[in-house]
Amino acid sequence: MTAQTRSSGQQLSGPQDSRHRAAQEAERPLRVALLSYKGNPFCGGQGVYVRHLSRELARLGHRVEVLGGQPYPVLDQVDGPGSVTFTEIPSLDLYRQPDPFRTPRPGEYRDAVDLLEVATMWTGGFPEPLTFSLRARRFLAARRGRYDVVHDNQTLGYGLLGLERHGFPLVTTVHHPVTVDRELELESAADLKRRLSLRRWYAFTRMQKRVARRLDHIVTVSGSSKDEIGHHLGVDPARIAVVPIGADTRLWSPDPAVPVVPGRIVTTSSADVPLKGLVFLVEALAKVRTERDAHLVVVGSSREDGPVAEAIRRLGLEPHVTFRSGIGDGELVDLYRSAEVACVPSLYEGFSLPAAEAMATGTALVATTGGAIPEVSGRHGETCLAVPPGDPGALAAALGRLLDDPALRARLGAAGRERVLARFTWERAAALTADRYRAAIATGAGQRARAGRGWRYV
Repeated sequence: MTAQTRSSGQQLSGPQDSRHRAAQEAERPLRVALLSYKGNPFCGGQGVYVRHLSRELARLGHRVEVLGGQPYPVLDQVDGPGSVTFTEIPSLDLYRQPDPFRTPRPGEYRDAVDLLEVATMWTGGFPEPLTFSLRARRFLAARRGRYDVVHDNQTLGYGLLGLERHGFPLVTTVHHPVTVDRELELESAADLKRRLSLRRWYAFTRMQKRVARRLDHIVTVSGSSKDEIGHHLGVDPARIAVVPIGADTRLWSPDPAVPVVPGRIVTTSSADVPLKGLVFLVEALAKVRTERDAHLVVVGSSREDGPVAEAIRRLGLEPHVTFRSGIGDGELVDLYRSAEVACVPSLYEGFSLPAAEAMATGTALVATTGGAIPEVSGRHGETCLAVPPGDPGALAAALGRLLDDPALRARLGAAGRERVLARFTWERAAALTADRYRAAIATGAGQRARAGRGWRYV
């Protein structure tokens, strides 16, 4: 199209001008800065979200630059009109293995933000959301005009406030309020010392609450999370949009060539915390094994002194529970394909990627009704077997029923995959997220920045 600018003398005017601008804006590829203070794709959902969303945004033609801290994300290269690039926003990496909670050497300190990071760790707090946000703001402030929109992946740090002054519309994803994790861990704390330690560790949630209340464009992944954000963070529901995420259905798919292992149950537990409900699944496995042979494969790791390891020892299940971590995509998908049953035992989830991915492989699912899990897994008896959270007896009954009934497994597995294909794909998530970007650009900082630059269509 021939270039048209406000100074060219070839202006459109009135309603026709507005419609023309709106049509051009709706089609223009966007330059996106996607922030993630940590991005490990093998531990937790943040790295998974960044990897798959960035890829699908690029396939839609957008240019995505991921700005991330350690552990750095794994990103996919895209052939097409868009692109995905990565820029390191390095922290001091205080929680890295094999020396977590380390004290850096004097030569590692670069500035006052580094000192703040170490001081917060020394006093029992978790500094990364705050310190990453301060580093990201410094990086962005030096690059005005480089991005059309900034998308924060649940950092919610003070450094993000004021980005509009630098001309950056801001969209923030809140998967679920971390205050939910905090409450569940406090409830299960063994003593006062542990409760005090948890309160200090989760002190950053006060910051996240204050920041969330000042944001105009929040995206979350489920209706349940939207309700929790309003309740826990005090955010006006009118400022929250629900954009479900999902599975990479090109990767997560059935494959009859993969042999199914009799009695195999698979679950994903990204952290050894009460929220994930893994202790209840271990107790359920003990009940299941009183009547049939069964074993559990956990995608994740377990602390030797943690509640899961203690339950496995107490119940004599060491030979029947295997932990797998750091495995590649193909091996992970084949693991789910090889299972007779997949299980999501969580007490609460803001969405539940493991449920969507398991269903996408056509593996029959047992899932609790905690948080947003039913929004993903669907109705009991139609696409899954649903049980109350924290109930090992109900888990055992559902697992046993599926292990004993191949026809039911096949029916639920097929229906589950159809549900994911219809509702929970990354392609759909990317398209809906891009709509939220354009809504943010059309207001606030985006509108002021455009006015300052003048309109130009090419």
